[in-house]
Amino acid sequence: MYHLRIVLLLLFGLNYFGDNSIAQTRTYSKKEITRLTDEASKYLKEANFEKSLDISKLALRSSINSNDLYSTAVSYITIAANYAEMAEFDKAIFFYNKSLSYATKTNNDTLKKRINNNLGNIYCFEKKQYEKGISFYENSLKYSQKLADTNQVFMTKLNIAWAYFDIGLFEKGFPSLEFINKYNKKHGDESTAVAVNMLNGMYYGYKGNDSKATSSFLNAIKFGNEGNEKSDLSFSYLEYSKYLLKKGDYKNAYENLARYNIITDELYNKEKIKKANLAGINLELDEYKREIDKIETEKEAQLQSLRKSKIIVLLFGIVFCILLLLLYTLFKNNNFKKKANAELSQTNIELLIAKEKAEEATVLKSQFVSTISHELRTPLYGVVGITNMLLDEHKELVNSPHLSSLKFSARYLLSLVNDILQINKIEDNRIILENLTFNISDEINMIKSSLSFIAKTNDNLVQVDVDPNIPEYLIGDKLRLSQIIMNLVSNALKFTKKGEVIISVNLVRVEGKSHFLEFKIQDNGIGIHTADQEKIFDKFVQVGRKETDYQGTGLGLSIVKQLLGLFNSDISLESAVGKGTSFKFVIAFEFNPERTTEIINNILVDMSSTQVVNVLVVEDNHINQVITRKTIEKNNYKCSVVDNGYAALEILEKENFDVILMDINMPLINGFETTRKIRLKGIDIPIVALTAFDKAEITEEALSAGINDIIIKPFDSIKLFEIISILISKPKSIA
Repeated sequence: MYHLRIVLLLLFGLNYFGDNSIAQTRTYSKKEITRLTDEASKYLKEANFEKSLDISKLALRSSINSNDLYSTAVSYITIAANYAEMAEFDKAIFFYNKSLSYATKTNNDTLKKRINNNLGNIYCFEKKQYEKGISFYENSLKYSQKLADTNQVFMTKLNIAWAYFDIGLFEKGFPSLEFINKYNKKHGDESTAVAVNMLNGMYYGYKGNDSKATSSFLNAIKFGNEGNEKSDLSFSYLEYSKYLLKKGDYKNAYENLARYNIITDELYNKEKIKKANLAGINLELDEYKREIDKIETEKEAQLQSLRKSKIIVLLFGIVFCILLLLLYTLFKNNNFKKKANAELSQTNIELLIAKEKAEEATVLKSQFVSTISHELRTPLYGVVGITNMLLDEHKELVNSPHLSSLKFSARYLLSLVNDILQINKIEDNRIILENLTFNISDEINMIKSSLSFIAKTNDNLVQVDVDPNIPEYLIGDKLRLSQIIMNLVSNALKFTKKGEVIISVNLVRVEGKSHFLEFKIQDNGIGIHTADQEKIFDKFVQVGRKETDYQGTGLGLSIVKQLLGLFNSDISLESAVGKGTSFKFVIAFEFNPERTTEIINNILVDMSSTQVVNVLVVEDNHINQVITRKTIEKNNYKCSVVDNGYAALEILEKENFDVILMDINMPLINGFETTRKIRLKGIDIPIVALTAFDKAEITEEALSAGINDIIIKPFDSIKLFEIISILISKPKSIA
């Protein structure tokens, strides 16, 4: 239905203008140019293409000479429409684009609407370049909506739907079809009825709604037979044939295809006759095009000549102005540089002050964290120690839930302190991975055992699955690995109730001495929402937490991610709400039997010795004195306790000791200074710093003072006795 696709080109009412206008060569007024464009449009409607082109050429020349942008655009529209009617579509596109270039310089949206629509018609339904054609339709639609031209909006929407359906993009074309159906009664007529019903038939056929598809196609065919829209009728037969073929109704499909061919042949024969009549005119088309191009070329030459004259007149003035401007610029630049240098100097001063403040804030933060951790660890040492003493001295309280809760709460609070300190150390780049030999199964089962209380609290089962292909002993930082796994497993246990947590370790590949182990911690707990999965590794974040749920600082997973960074590894997460969560990461450990043997030989200690060890404890806190004494004497060691450093110096002159346990933070004289005085006296007894300070913070000063080793309170008694055994078994010397 070609007249549906091509918008009427008559822009104004037609006014008769005599044939003698063609012969005139004078410059026409605006009113006369309008009459020329109307006359050209009239001859176009009558298919008198030669006359239409002659008059359009005359109107175009006058419009360009008069600098009349509107009339120039209109003249090009008529010329383009002539070529389109004669099936010279490339030339039609050329002149429509010429028209559009002039129309865009005007405020006339009606022109822009029509040109874009006509270009859309040619690109979609003649050149079959649908994407480009639809973009022109969309531009036309914007101008139509701006002009509130509802009839044109309806027609453009119909064209867009048809274009999308032609290339099978039904969902993209459906909004336009929906609009057409909604406003069909208001804006549709007999000329659109066939196309509207055909498009509905195509869409319902695509959606599988057979009854509506068949009804729509039959209505399209009915309206087509009753009216004059033979082109649309042929397309309706074709699309209905495609639909019937898809359904398997081959007989009816063939019959409708035959009807399509009959109508197409009729239309084709008419087109052949039309083309034959145009054969003579087509011989002159190129000459028309060359003459039309010549009009613009002449105009451009005149403008160029005028520009050259103006340039010559203005040249000296411009050069003079440039010289003045250069002088002024030099003056301004000099002043600007002076001002900029002054501002830069001030900015540098401010930056140095800000840098100093930032460094000071970093130091204060580290000092604050250190102080808080020390102040919390000291009373925690008392709580944990007294709890252990009660359990040792009163066996009837071993199964007391209250005492167990007290012990767990104390250790839980200690873990929070350690978490905060751990984050601070990682951020300050104060963690260096150690190389220790370990058995992966032993480490995993130790973690399982240590978390048994949490598992029982939520009635969970912990399952361990270690690949038997993993070597018995590996080398790496087992402490950091344990921290990672413990944080992940404890997190899984907290968010799982009456469920199962699986810890699996598999050997995934071997590269030289490096064995890459894949660790997977999986639970069937509450799961994590997709939107929250990125946030859970941030500090102090606990997603989905209620006021009474899930203890913790929200640092555990942040520590895990940062510790894995030290191992050059990363963590992946899979989770579904209500189904559970799975964390997975890969770490490479060294497998080296010779080095493993060397490490083991360096740390083996004979704990079975019956040697009586005399220990001096230097501690100002009375609760800590009682706890440390009980711990020492429980291992059948002899123990003496003094309150301060001066008392330690005094007792060392009277009595011999095998080892000294030295508190650091004491009144009168601290542990470092006390150690220095002991060493100055020539006493080389091993000294172990027993302190609540973080080890990394005091190691350098401890070594310089003469301290042999450091153990942090609260401590594991087995670890303490291992250190003592190592120190007293070595020749006495200062570390």
